[in-house]
Amino acid sequence: MVDYFKEALRGEGLVFVANSAMSPALTHGDGYFLTPLIYSREYIPFLLDKCRELKIGLLVSLFDIDLPVLAAHRDDFSAAGTFAAVSEPEMLRHCNDKYDMYLKLREGGIGCPETALFPVLHGVQEEASELFGGGPVIVKPRFGMGSIGLYRAVGRTELQGAVAMCSREIRETYLKYESAEAPGQSVIVQKALNGTEYGLDVICDLDRNYVTTIVRRKLGMRSGETDEAVILGPEDPEYDILQDTGRKLAALLRPRGLTDVDVMMEPGSGKPFVIDINARFGGGYPFSHIAGADVPRAYVLWMKGEDSEARKACMGAKAGTHGFKDIALKVMPAAQTDETVTGSGKHV
Repeated sequence: MVDYFKEALRGEGLVFVANSAMSPALTHGDGYFLTPLIYSREYIPFLLDKCRELKIGLLVSLFDIDLPVLAAHRDDFSAAGTFAAVSEPEMLRHCNDKYDMYLKLREGGIGCPETALFPVLHGVQEEASELFGGGPVIVKPRFGMGSIGLYRAVGRTELQGAVAMCSREIRETYLKYESAEAPGQSVIVQKALNGTEYGLDVICDLDRNYVTTIVRRKLGMRSGETDEAVILGPEDPEYDILQDTGRKLAALLRPRGLTDVDVMMEPGSGKPFVIDINARFGGGYPFSHIAGADVPRAYVLWMKGEDSEARKACMGAKAGTHGFKDIALKVMPAAQTDETVTGSGKHV
């Protein structure tokens, strides 16, 4: 993503990376700096200072937990001369809280797996075999990402064990921060779906107007991220209904920029079920990019007020493009926690 944004600028600006000291993205940026932790009181003031110092025009986040923190300070970034390309707090709540997402999608008439909070089930001693009409269920964190704490269970014993393991993983990972908003209600249970999984890049402009949806069929997954996929087009039978799903989601949620959506379609049903929404560039976007779309370039053009050219940059994904991810090794730089490092020197 850092490389994509550097290419999108076409030599007219710089891309700075802010992340942990162990991020390989540091090796790709024009410069980098290490921030305080997201929930630290110093996080936003630190970023605002850097935006002023480096004259950052556009701020893009790739981390779900970061998004609502940045969204709460969009006006502060605007005053510093920086456009924070994040969605509105209400939309982010619908995405980060998977139970709230279920309620919102159901309200909007968009297909999604039947979902329940575990304490509600546990409180009435409901048997897993009777849950959602029988069959296997998926247990996962209510505020989760990256397939952390995700388990498939059949029967009451497996359900209780899966909930215990999911709860432990929440406590032992960064998921504990958002889960603290709903103590004792941080695990959800969903009806398990069987079928083909798809990824949608639902693209709106930076004023939240719908542009298009890029559709891909997932062929391989790893730790919740797409490893192999093929881009679909009008000749594919599921394309139109998935395009329509993206359009309906944009109308319901009014996101800003690109939203990553995971969808499941069961054999013979012809009905898509939304299983996850990430209000950011997702791990599947590179498949759209190598197929010819250039959403980072669209962001740059929208910042310049060039809407028509930006829309063209979003439309270029060529149907039939089949891609897969490879592994690359990088030597990590010696990071300095109190400095901004650029190719031309250091800015303390």
